[in-house]
Amino acid sequence: MNTLTIRQAGYQDTAALIDLLEQLGGHPITKSEVENRLKLVEESDIDSIYLCCEGDEVLGLLSFRIRHNIEEVSKFGEISGIVVRPEARRKGVGRALMAFAEEHAEQEGCIGTWLVSGFGREEEAHHFYKELGYQVTGYRFVKRIEAGE
Repeated sequence: MNTLTIRQAGYQDTAALIDLLEQLGGHPITKSEVENRLKLVEESDIDSIYLCCEGDEVLGLLSFRIRHNIEEVSKFGEISGIVVRPEARRKGVGRALMAFAEEHAEQEGCIGTWLVSGFGREEEAHHFYKELGYQVTGYRFVKRIEAGE
């Protein structure tokens, strides 16, 4: 790999974002859905999307958010999404994105970073996060609200 750069995503990256977000979510995503996400980030004081590139080629994505903690009056950087193209895995892209997130969190006055990772990824992602010093600290519980209820 040549030099990796990390930059903010923009509307010119829509095609690459479609591909990466489909990998992250496991389902198709439309151009308008990507544009809606970019608009949300533009209007947010706490959300951002970054791309890791080698030259003009987009290799990975990091979505990042600043989270305030009421229980201890502090902030954490939340890695709300991270994905690397399959052909770029194990080449330093994920490590570069994670290091960028940690540095960004520190610059924003955060006391640390955290992320949520789904089940079924223990052999890949979970091992990677643990290698970087992340610890399992709990479970996420979700209850969806159905329209009309």
